[in-house]
Formats: sequence, C-alpha cells, structure tokens
Amino acid sequence: MSELTEKLPGFREQLEELDRRLSGDALSDMNLYRSLMQERSHLAPVVETLEEIISLEKQLEESKELLRNEEDADLVEMARDEIQTLEEELQRKDRECRILLVPPDPLEGKNIIMEIRAGTGGDEASLFAADIFRMYSHYAEKKHWKMEIMSSSESGIGGYKEIVVSISGKDVYGSLRFESGVHRVQRVPETESGGRIHTSAITVAVLPEAEETDIEIRPEDLRVDVMRAGGPGGQCVNTTDSAVRLTHIPTGLVVICQDEKSQIKNRAKAMRVLRARLYEMEEAKKQKERADARRSMVGSGDRSERIRTYNFPQNRVTDHRINLTLYKLDSIIEGDLDELIDALKLAAGEEALKEA
Repeated sequence: MSELTEKLPGFREQLEELDRRLSGDALSDMNLYRSLMQERSHLAPVVETLEEIISLEKQLEESKELLRNEEDADLVEMARDEIQTLEEELQRKDRECRILLVPPDPLEGKNIIMEIRAGTGGDEASLFAADIFRMYSHYAEKKHWKMEIMSSSESGIGGYKEIVVSISGKDVYGSLRFESGVHRVQRVPETESGGRIHTSAITVAVLPEAEETDIEIRPEDLRVDVMRAGGPGGQCVNTTDSAVRLTHIPTGLVVICQDEKSQIKNRAKAMRVLRARLYEMEEAKKQKERADARRSMVGSGDRSERIRTYNFPQNRVTDHRINLTLYKLDSIIEGDLDELIDALKLAAGEEALKEA
C-alpha cells in the first residue's frame, strides 16, 4: 500500500460524514449546503481515484505473481506487457490523485481579468505581448472558455503595449492562477539584420474577477472622467467622448477603457477591471497574513517575479519556479499549455501535502 492509498479510509469517513450532513441539517441552511457541496466535489474524485489505484495495484501484484510462476513463453510475454501497461497507468493515476489533493483555493470558481503588459525590450516586447495574448486565446478556445477584450493599447507594429481581457468558464482561475509574473523571451527580432538574439520581457497579472457583493466601491471614492478615445478606432470612436477613466481615490488605482463606442459600455468594463484590482489587493493582504513566513515553491504570484523563459532558437520553454524545461515551444505558443499547467498544479499539490 502506498503513502496515498493509506489515506483512503480517512477520506472515506470524511465523505460519509459530508453525505450525512448534506441529507440532514444542511438542508435548512443554503450557505452551509453550498459550502459542504463544494467540499464534497473536491473529496469525491480523490476517493474514486484512490480506489482505482488500489485496484490497479492488486492487478499489478497478480500479474507479477503470474510472471514468477509461469513457464509458458507466450504467457510470460503477455504478463510482461500487462505489467508495463499497469505501471504506466499507476503513474498516471498517482499524478492525477496528487493534483486532486491540492486544497481548493477560496477563489477556485472565479473567472479572471488578465492583464498583459510589454516590459523591457521596446517594440520586440510589445510583439511578444501579442504572442502571449494569442497563446492564451488559443488555450481558452481549447478549453471552451469565453474571452473578452476589456481594453487595449496597440504599439502600431502589430503588438500591444497593454491588453486587458476577461476570461470566463470552468476552472479558469484554477488553471491560470500561476501565470502571474514576468515572462521573458529570447529570439532574433524580425528587425535585427545581424541575427543577434535579443531578450525582452512582458508582465502578466491574473486577477480573480470580483462580484459586486465581493467589493463595495462607494460613489464618493470614485472620480469619473470622460474623454475622446485615442488611437485607431471606428468611425465614431475618435469623434465622441466615449473613453472613460476611473480613479479610485483611496488607493489611487486608475483604469481607462476606450475600446467601445459607448461610454456606458466602457464605464461598465472599467468598473469590472477596477473591482478585480481592488479584490486582488484585498486577497493579497489575506494571503500575506496567512503565509508571511514562507513562499510557495510555485511562486508568490508577484508580477515582478520572473517565472518563465521562452527561447525560440532552441524551441525551449523553462519554468523557473519548478525547474521544468520543455523543448516544444512551437506547440506551447499555439496554446498547448496543459503539460505546463498540470506540472504547476502538481507542484502546488505536493507542497500542500508536505504542509498537511
């Protein structure tokens, strides 16, 4: 029996207790019922996966016993093939279980606001910002998530100085929560005639999107300015006062939205971004209080932390937090992010298990 399967009896008892409460006193308290259902939805797949692991371990032991006692060459070969298949499946299930054991983040079910900004590197950084935006767009499409551009500032050469998007769907925050930080690129820019490799960087911030009930913004704390939109736009965008700038006076946070022709729509988008930034500030304070003495092995989520390097000449991506290097940049930049994201979830799960 492995270290994981030894935990199964305890998890079964917890699941039975949850079911008792869900069919009893929780029925009269909807908040308690939702909380218990959320806990059950996290625990039930863990129990199911551990039961599958125990079944696989039993099959593996039977196949090994057959191999030890069998003399028929064909049956021996079949037993060896079955052992290899079972060992590979056990490894996969073990990895899956460790990811499932990651304690659910309080923000797990949230949609997100993602902010991508060009950093050092001038035009090349803005082009890389556009590449990273497309990478997340392809990933969102594969996951059947909805992506909406909240605001953007183009560089004029096909890149972005800044782009802010909302992403909504199942497990959005849970999948993209570790993407905050500095993303560095090493490649030969198209404008470089000498073939020299340049290093540029962008920053990504992943903010859980807040509901109106999560964050209260008092009217007296808000300054609203309207202005004429700048940059490329449609027939009406640059001729009417449709752009909106919101300033949150207590914190000094400023949000500008000008992508829509309607001032009302721009204000609504700006409020969503402002609410998300304020919510992130509150959550960051809580997390600092909860874990002031340590930093997670998958990083703090600080957008000033260098988290990943994309090296185009070597087709290499390295995530510095978990020392993972993959030689498949061509597919990753097209949105094939599952291997990276699963590895980060697994690292977080193993860290959580150590603490437990």
